[in-house]
Amino acid sequence: MVEFEKINGDLVLKYDSVPDNSWIYEKLNNNEDVSIKRTFSVEKKHLYGSSAAHTPDHEEPVQFLIGIQDGNYFRLDKEVFSISFDLYVHKDVDLTYRSFTAEKNVSIFARINELNPGPIYIGGDLPGSLPKSDFERLIDYFPNTYELRRYVLARVSSVLRDFFDTKTDGEKEYHQYMNKKLGGRHQDLIGMFKDGEIKKYTILLQKLEHMLANENTYAEAQWQAEILQIILLLYPKYIRVFKGTPVKDTYNNKTRNLDFLLVDSSGNVDIVEIKQPFDKCIVTNNQYRDNYIPLRELSGTVMQIEKYIFYLNKWGKAGEENLTSRYKAELPSGFYIKITNPGGIIVMGRDHNLSGDQKQDFEVIKRKYKNVIDIITYDDLLKRLRFTIEQLSKHT
Repeated sequence: MVEFEKINGDLVLKYDSVPDNSWIYEKLNNNEDVSIKRTFSVEKKHLYGSSAAHTPDHEEPVQFLIGIQDGNYFRLDKEVFSISFDLYVHKDVDLTYRSFTAEKNVSIFARINELNPGPIYIGGDLPGSLPKSDFERLIDYFPNTYELRRYVLARVSSVLRDFFDTKTDGEKEYHQYMNKKLGGRHQDLIGMFKDGEIKKYTILLQKLEHMLANENTYAEAQWQAEILQIILLLYPKYIRVFKGTPVKDTYNNKTRNLDFLLVDSSGNVDIVEIKQPFDKCIVTNNQYRDNYIPLRELSGTVMQIEKYIFYLNKWGKAGEENLTSRYKAELPSGFYIKITNPGGIIVMGRDHNLSGDQKQDFEVIKRKYKNVIDIITYDDLLKRLRFTIEQLSKHT
């Protein structure tokens, strides 16, 4: 039986063997180590209290000093636990045999030692310490006998199923067990950043609302620069935007200039066109054969984007090398720009004043190009910002 007691600033392990403890003292007096549950390696120098007496009582539990209090923490003896890192346990953490030893007498901290960690503090409110609840969760992560059996069957099943039919899917049963054991435990990353994200998107929303209310006070270049920042924050996959990017028109042997070229974290490029939000640039007010059709401003911008995508695709490998070389100093080391079926984004117009039928026909137009071009109105941007803030606010 293994127990722990905190005595005057000392952390003491008490061990009681069957039928008595004489064998322990015999080994220690012969200067041999004693391994307790394959977790605690103790020597004669670790004997504590009455156990260190010249003639200890073999019927009483043997006491070993395994840690000394240092402030609000006990600093555990590295030799006892066979570890190379500093290990501290808060004085208020209740310790049991399960705190140190997993099933099959697996030493928890000896396994952690294989990861070469720095100092570990368990419990308390010291910055960077491992909370008591997470420490208990860590203990639960160590496999039990049933789990090990299911794991072996899963590995065997993964090989045999390619050759034979088996009535039991060992891999499936293993994953079901692990999902049940660990599935509900995860760190709430959204919660960690929730307040900051709400603040960010609220500022963006207020900024866009102000811009739309005062659009006539903006020059085109200023408008585009500020909308680009909003887009980059709404679409975090893009890490860089380049203005006035030259693109080779191999058919006419000319160089065309893109307004803005977006580059994502994998190096893939897309094109974005930003127009100031004139009301009447989306669809007609009057129907043509019972349909509202795109106005020249919209259809012309779509055509322009499609041509730029065409030029980029035809430029191919040579274009990738050209763009990578051109923007090398502005991209991470070893980063390579790729032209892989680029897409387009068009930001233009308002749809808040459109009738229901106009909006429906506009949606048809948008979906017609959706595989290549994402047509976004400024009211779409407002909705996305509002929905994002609403969803973050609901997160608990």
